[in-house]
Amino acid sequence: MLELVTLAAVVAVVLIMAGIETGPGHSRELALVAALAAAAAAGRLVFAAIPNVQPVTMLVAIAGISLGPRAGLATGAGAALASNMFLGQGPWTPWQMLAWGLVGVIAGWMPNVLRNRFALAAFGVACGFGFDWTMDIWEWSALGPGADASSFVALVSAGIWFDVAHAVGNAVIALAAGPSLIRMLDRYDRKLRGSFAPLEGT
Repeated sequence: MLELVTLAAVVAVVLIMAGIETGPGHSRELALVAALAAAAAAGRLVFAAIPNVQPVTMLVAIAGISLGPRAGLATGAGAALASNMFLGQGPWTPWQMLAWGLVGVIAGWMPNVLRNRFALAAFGVACGFGFDWTMDIWEWSALGPGADASSFVALVSAGIWFDVAHAVGNAVIALAAGPSLIRMLDRYDRKLRGSFAPLEGT
């Protein structure tokens, strides 16, 4: 069962990421998304010594806000895959790709709301817990016949302080740098779209 769910996660990520190959300027958009994913992965490596502080989450959210859900998904999935080349690949990788990709997608669905510093911080808190609980589901499902409600509650309870660290770290990043990063990506997005805007009369 776990293998089937993991395979489904991989297929979902691949199918949606494939969408970034369509439309005008896709090569430049791919380059920007790749750079964002690399920056998010580097941030994860830099903060690896601080238990469960994950700058990837907010960088992926900001990518979704500025560039849209498609780019947010690709940034999240790419950051997980790239950073795990250094931190270790495993059956958890597609789950991380899917969880961070969903952060980018959801942020891309409500960009106007999340441009507010405090709304972004609240979103970061929710995503911190949401991401970690998604990974708890993967770990819990690996228990096999022993996977019941009580074991899931025990698993979540054991890691709750790590979840809090992730959520608080997201809020701090959002409050300190969120609006500035959004404005910076907005400028890149305008340049990207401007380069491929149709000429008048065509």
